[in-house]
Order: sequence, then C-alpha cells, then structure tokens
Amino acid sequence: MVPVVDEQLFEWMRGIRRTLHQNPELSYQEHRTSALIQEKLAQLDIDYRSGWGGTGVVATLGSNSAHGRHVGLRADMDALPIQDKKTVVYASKIPEVMHACGHDGHVAMLLGAAALLRQRELAGRVSLIFQPAEENGNGAEKIIEEGALQGIDAIFAGHIDIHYPTGTITVDEGVICSAADPFLVRILGQSGHAARPHEARDTIVAGAYLVTALQTLVSRETDPNQSAVVSIGRFQAGEANNVIAEEACIAGTIRTSNHEVRHRILRGLQRMCDGVALQYGVEITIQFGDCLPVVANSEAATQVARRAARLVIGEERILSQGRPSLGGEDFAFYQQIVDGCLVRFGAQGPVATGPAHSSSFDFDENVLPVGAAWLACAALQWLVGTGG
Repeated sequence: MVPVVDEQLFEWMRGIRRTLHQNPELSYQEHRTSALIQEKLAQLDIDYRSGWGGTGVVATLGSNSAHGRHVGLRADMDALPIQDKKTVVYASKIPEVMHACGHDGHVAMLLGAAALLRQRELAGRVSLIFQPAEENGNGAEKIIEEGALQGIDAIFAGHIDIHYPTGTITVDEGVICSAADPFLVRILGQSGHAARPHEARDTIVAGAYLVTALQTLVSRETDPNQSAVVSIGRFQAGEANNVIAEEACIAGTIRTSNHEVRHRILRGLQRMCDGVALQYGVEITIQFGDCLPVVANSEAATQVARRAARLVIGEERILSQGRPSLGGEDFAFYQQIVDGCLVRFGAQGPVATGPAHSSSFDFDENVLPVGAAWLACAALQWLVGTGG
C-alpha cells in the first residue's frame, strides 16, 4: 500500500516548515532546529540519537535482523546568511539568516515520512538522518566520519526545486550534480601612492586581469559539450582611494561534472596565476578548499527511486533534469560508500518567487506531502528488495 499524507499530517508538516522558516540557523549552529526535530520524534515515539556533527539527529525505525536490509533517508537542516525580504507571515525572524534553499521543507518532509513509516511493519531498518551543514561545512562527511552511515545499505534524499511544477519528481541515473572546488587566490605586490604607480606593483590591476582571464578556462579551453563554470564570489583589496593596494584576495569556485575537465581547469588556474604573477611582477598563491564530489545516482537506488515515484505520483509526472546541475551537494559523500539516489521535488507554485539562494525564495508547500510520501515509499521499496 502506497503511503498517503492526510490533511492532518500535511498541516503538521506545514507547521514545522513555517516554524523552521521563521527561525533559521546557519551551518553547525542548528541547535533550535535540532531541538524541534527531537521534540517531534519524541511525539512520534521514535528512538533517536542527537549530537551528530554537533547538531545532527539520527532516528531509527524497524528491526535490525541479520538478514534484513537497512536504508537511510536524509534531510539537510541548515540555512544561509541572507536577509529574508519576503512579506509572508512566516518570514525569517532572524536578521541576515534565511532558509533560502528549502532545507526547512526537507526537515518537514522527513518528519512526515517518519510519521508514515511508524505505522508500518517494516521488513528491515530505516535510519532518518537529519544532517547539519550542507551549505557550508560538508556536514555529510562529518557525520559519516562519526559513524552515521554504519550498517546502511542505501540512502535516499530529495531536494525542493522551483524549476519544476509541484507534483513532479525528477529521477535520473548517473551524475546529476557537479563537483565543486573552492579556491582562494592571494596576490602580494608593493603598495604605493596612487599618483606614482610606477613605484608600486599593483595587485588590483593584476587581480582584475586574472578574473577576466579565468573565464577563458571555460569559454576557450573547455569542450562546449561539457558543463563547467568558474565563478568569482569575492575580490577584496585596498582600504584607501589614494593608496595602491599591497595585497588582494580573490575567492571563487570551479564547478565541473567531468573528471578530465575538472583537472584541466585546475591546472589552467595554476598556469594563469603563474603567468599573471610574471607579467605584473607580483607574487600569487592559490589555496584550494575541500572538493565536493559529483552526485552520482547508482543504478540500483535509481530503480527504487523511480518505482517509488511511479507509485506516489504516476509515471506521467516523473521528469528528467537533463544535463547535470552545476550546483554541488554533499549527498555525494554518502554515495561514495553506499548506493544512493537524490531526486528533485517540483515545488513551482502559482505565484513566482525568487530563485534558490535569493532573498525572496519560497516554494509551494503542497510539495510537502509529495516529498514525505516518496521518502517513505523509497524506504519501503528498498527494504523489500524491489528494484534494488
């Protein structure tokens, strides 16, 4: 029997979502969020353990028999450092912090799935993973190191996406999200008076040239049929209008969905930095952050995800996202260890909102029952071995 969310459960989930939306918390600071999750799990009489990665929660349902399967369902729970500019009654109450990526909805969905699953006689074990720090800090990697994935055979998750109509789910095998390589470039020159630039080594001019040149790593050095992007998010230098800056910092990210393309761009970044350093007589160093791997849905998990979607919404409502997104997702760390599938829940409502990571982001709350039912159904299908 397919799990169905009734009106009472929908209102319960919506209340959770709105409470979280009003009280967002940044990565590894999700203390009130964690407390709310624990409160709701206790109401459902579901065992859990808190403290994963500091604020994460992992709940368990079902039996742990020697021959039974063990499936994980994951929801991220952190918000972003953005000022919420919406005028809705549930807008963020926290200055400069906002749920601008739908993680409040993910938590509500997973709690809804928990409510559905606790009513069932399970053919194995289900772990409900409420994960901190997806946005900033690779929380998945952290809680995996602490043992959150121990014993789990496969893991499923969904991400709210307002590019698709509410009531649809995208299901794709293989790579769906790109690798992300953050980098920091430091340029050291010689400060001087703005009226006598010949006595200085100008880091701003060198940095400006570098920022422009880096775009050719994609436009002129990458196959147009391959997805890649080099984006600069920060360029800082100087403190006065009449002083040539001695130091400049440039921070950005490289997004790729192909291993060879990734390494070619990484080598190109180093080559261009060396060239600019020589051309402008400055010193340039590059510091790379931890790489976020590609999200690659396994064949076995994708079969189960597709069957669950077919049961919940019907074949005609299943979509493909097409080419891999250039967005990153730390769900990739789970998939390096076990079978896994990440889908997208369409949440495009009748009223247009801003895109994800914007100050006006919102989503159609009618997606909540779809996500909860799909999560529960995917777990049930994996446990009975259907498609896996």
